[in-house]
Amino acid sequence: MSRIGRKLIDIPSGVSLSVDGGKVKVKGPKGELSVDLVPGIDISVEDSAIKVTRQSDDKKTRAYHGMMRALVNNLVQGVSSGFERQLEIVGVGWRAQMQGKTLVMNLGFSHPVEYTPPEGVEITTDGPTKITVKGIDKQAVGHTAAVIRGFRPPEPYKGKGIRYVGEHIIRKAGKAGA
Repeated sequence: MSRIGRKLIDIPSGVSLSVDGGKVKVKGPKGELSVDLVPGIDISVEDSAIKVTRQSDDKKTRAYHGMMRALVNNLVQGVSSGFERQLEIVGVGWRAQMQGKTLVMNLGFSHPVEYTPPEGVEITTDGPTKITVKGIDKQAVGHTAAVIRGFRPPEPYKGKGIRYVGEHIIRKAGKAGA
């Protein structure tokens, strides 16, 4: 049995869950999210906890068991506390700032790079080299952070680029002089 799928999901106060017609909907103080239920997986609420079970032991259903539990847990966590991803810019003269809802970054190119986040994702800058991506949908927050990082990924020689806070960049030695 799936170790992840077996775990119960605690429902925080102010969060409600409903299952109707193959769709799981979760409402909370930060908003509302939903996910489609995979056939062969059942969800029930018992004593302020969500239990994810599977109907059979075939290979495909076993594979989806832990995934569905993780998706429902992300919905509950998103509508109650939300998700956040922090990025930092490393490079001389490289900076980011918000202009309205658009993130404008100077990354050593001949032009500034502009990025408008998708609906439901909020970007803030904490100083010229710190970017914070927030939202209730974990997948959208992670994708937005990855797109921003993709404009100038960290390079291995000097470590310049956009990186996640706490990310370790494996550095290479430069040219060996004579």
